[in-house]
Amino acid sequence: MRYAFLDHDGPIAFAHRGGALGAPENTMAAFQRAVDLGYAYIETDAQATADGTLLAFHDPDLARVTGRRGRIARLPYQRVASARIHGTEPIPLMEDVLGSFPDTRFNIDIKDEPAIGPLIRVLHRTGAWDRVCITSFSTRRLAQARVRARMFTREPVCTALGPSGVAAVRIGGRAARIAAEGVACAQIPHALGPVPFATSSFIGQAHSVGLVVHAWTVNDPAVMGRLLDAGVDGIMTDDLEALREVMAARGLWSAAGA
Repeated sequence: MRYAFLDHDGPIAFAHRGGALGAPENTMAAFQRAVDLGYAYIETDAQATADGTLLAFHDPDLARVTGRRGRIARLPYQRVASARIHGTEPIPLMEDVLGSFPDTRFNIDIKDEPAIGPLIRVLHRTGAWDRVCITSFSTRRLAQARVRARMFTREPVCTALGPSGVAAVRIGGRAARIAAEGVACAQIPHALGPVPFATSSFIGQAHSVGLVVHAWTVNDPAVMGRLLDAGVDGIMTDDLEALREVMAARGLWSAAGA
């Protein structure tokens, strides 16, 4: 099955949270900087407020990046709207993000179950189905998102494996084939501690069942090179300049709009 999201010549460079080393993460400023640097793909996260407003935000709680306390899923949007990332940047609405960057593709990580319904509704309102990939660290959340998406669109929506699917790919054989049904990609850590995870063996196993492999979050140029040598299909990074330089040196960089 073909997915418009993955229609790209060569490995994909993802700006993780917009490129968190160069601008406050998951902000319009970060997303704009990534686009200005030539990134066509941005990784971001989805959280929803108590009244169903969908935000591009990573943590369940405001504290780490805004200094404010409160769990987003328990707060009305009016309370969350006044918080500022790093004291300066507002938390963006996902709908505004998709509307502000209509030529950019977004990898959206559902961070909490209350975000599933609002995300599907935002994708329906914006018609952004073909330029997003939905992912999550929860296999259950991903299954729910797929079911809800089918209520709004007949087009195949790009989604990634959850943790149980990744484990099945590692096992291989029939388990891997079943896990890959209706799924486009495996998005995995490049390593677990000192042990490489995105190995040529895993990548080959994923490719054999029709999955592409995206590795996160890679900020070391040497590791970027190793992953490209292993055949990875995409790399997520906080260091946008480093990944661009590594890929350009190999003739793999293609700037957005080029």
